[in-house]
This record gives sequence, C-alpha cells and structure tokens, in this order.
Amino acid sequence: MLMFLKRKFMDYSFNELAYSYGCPNTKGRLKAQNTDFCVDEIMPIETSGEGEHLWLLIEKDGSNTDWVAQQLAKYCGLKSMAVSYAGMKDRHAVTTQWFSLHLPGMDNPDFSELADGEFKILKMCRHNRKLKRGALSGNRFKIRITELSGDIQSLEEKLRLIEKQGVPNYFGKQRFGRDMGNIYKAEKLFNRELKKVKKQQRGLYLSAARSWIFNQILSKRIQLNNWLTPMLGEVFMLNGKSACFTNEGESQQSADTLNQRLSNMEINLTSCLWGEGESMATGDVLKLETSIASEFKVLTDGLESARMKQERRALRLVPENLSWRVMDDVLELEFDLPTGTYATMLIRECVDIID
Repeated sequence: MLMFLKRKFMDYSFNELAYSYGCPNTKGRLKAQNTDFCVDEIMPIETSGEGEHLWLLIEKDGSNTDWVAQQLAKYCGLKSMAVSYAGMKDRHAVTTQWFSLHLPGMDNPDFSELADGEFKILKMCRHNRKLKRGALSGNRFKIRITELSGDIQSLEEKLRLIEKQGVPNYFGKQRFGRDMGNIYKAEKLFNRELKKVKKQQRGLYLSAARSWIFNQILSKRIQLNNWLTPMLGEVFMLNGKSACFTNEGESQQSADTLNQRLSNMEINLTSCLWGEGESMATGDVLKLETSIASEFKVLTDGLESARMKQERRALRLVPENLSWRVMDDVLELEFDLPTGTYATMLIRECVDIID
C-alpha cells in the first residue's frame, strides 16, 4: 500500500479530478501580479470597543499570515501566542484580514514607527475576546485573469452554469502543500516514520489525508453524474451551514421537496471527512464512500488511530454575489465564498490556468 500511494501521488495532477462542466476551453494567467488576486475577510463579529484584546484590520501585499503575526509580536514585545488571526491568507495576493493582540492592562501600542512595505494597519479597535481560528463567515474575492485566450462564449456559458448550479467543493492544492508534501508526511506519520512532529504540522498532515479521500469520492460522483442527484442513503447539509440530516423512511413527496431544495441550492449533498465513528450515510452512498476510501487504507487507518472524528462536507460550493466581465484578454471575477472553501476550485472549472 505504501508504494501504491507514493506512485499515485507522484503521478497526481489536479486535472485528474473530474470537471463538473467539462474541461475548460479557455486559458489564462492567474496572479501575474499580487493585485490580480484580492481577498477581503467577511467578519461576522462586531467589536465591543473595550477589552484587553486589540483587533487590527491589516492589508497585506506579498506576505504570508504567519510572518505578519510574527512582525506584530516582535514590534509590540509580545509572545507569538499573544497574536491570533481567524484564517490563513495567500501570500501572492492583496488581502485584508483581522489580527488580535492580547494586551491585558496595556495601552494601545504606537504603530507610527511600524513601517513595512508588505502590510499596513487600516483599523484598530478593542474587544473583550481574542480572535479565534475559523471565526470568519467567509471571504470576498476580486480576481483578474490575464492573457485570456480561447472560447470566450464557452467561458461565459460555464460561468452562468456555475451561478445556477455551483461547482464541486474540492479541497484546493494549498491543502496538500508543495509537491503534495503534506500527503507524503501524513503517510510517514501513519507509518511511524516521523518523530517529534509539532502539533500544527501534525494537524496539516491529518487534514491533507482527509481532504485527499474526500476529493477522490467527489470526483467519482461527478464521473457517475450524481454529485447533484441523490442516491440511496444520502446525508444532506444546509447550504452555508454545518448541520446535516438524512431522509430515511420519508415519503416520495418529501423526496420531491428535497430535490427542489437541491435545485434551489438551499441544501447540498455531502461526503465524508474520514475518521472514527459510525457514518451518517447508508445504502449506496455508504458503499461508494467505503469502496473508494478502502483504496487508501494507510490513510483511513491512520486517521482513525489519530482519533479524528468522522464529519461531513458539502459536495457543492455555491458562490454568492457572482459577477464577471470580459475585456479584451482579461476576465474580472467577483464573488463571496464561505470559509474553508477555495476560489481556485471555482476558477478551475472555467479557465485552464497557465502555470
């Protein structure tokens, strides 16, 4: 099994994952410059204006989230654990995101001498709680794809389909690391070849393993043309939420209602994020998921041994407020996505990105 996984990952390309609307007939370049990929956090929390935590809204250009957090801690004379943020953001982009500093009994630092070309503070406010990971409700994207060529009519047809039906909710390349390195490390971790792994790195490897299995199941369901059509034993999820439910023993009228809600993108079908515990899925869905997961037994066994709890993830990603404009050889896209999803997986469906 170990050699099988190595061979699979070495040959792996994201193009092997099934496309929901066929391979793109247009090409383009993404991130020719940082300003081509702009991301703003959608923060559902209103700060109180008082408390021992200072929240900073920061715009960064060409720097990663951890590095900015380190610079803030160093400038303010704080330990790294005193600086927190809700989510990681791409280095090769212009992003706005929130950070919080734990300053009990301290005044706001004077940031007038904090001069850095890669980030700047846009706003400061006090709050009585720290900013926790995953606190976002989503992200707003403004993306420019340049050097656009190919069938523009087909491109716009696919964008209209995406607007009406969504896209596969694949985990993006970022989840797996450079050259699929996080999967290799997960494999080594599960085979006890890694010693003294830091907690954060271990979490990355476990997440990569679960994400790999999820992507393979979703790809298979697209190939079977049932990623938007219920099978026997489905688990449903409210769009934009984590709450799940099944339809066991319900009437045909209820099934018709579910199909209508699926069509309206109110709910989505789901697949497993592998771990220990009994699956909510039954029937044909459980058989399919178990069959595909069994091909990667070193990953499934490792996740269960790590006591990861089995969860569900929506098969479909529904962008909100999607709009686009094509001007000469440039495609401009704007849309909102919930946290934990990938803009690059939306782009993948309509444009073949030049590496």
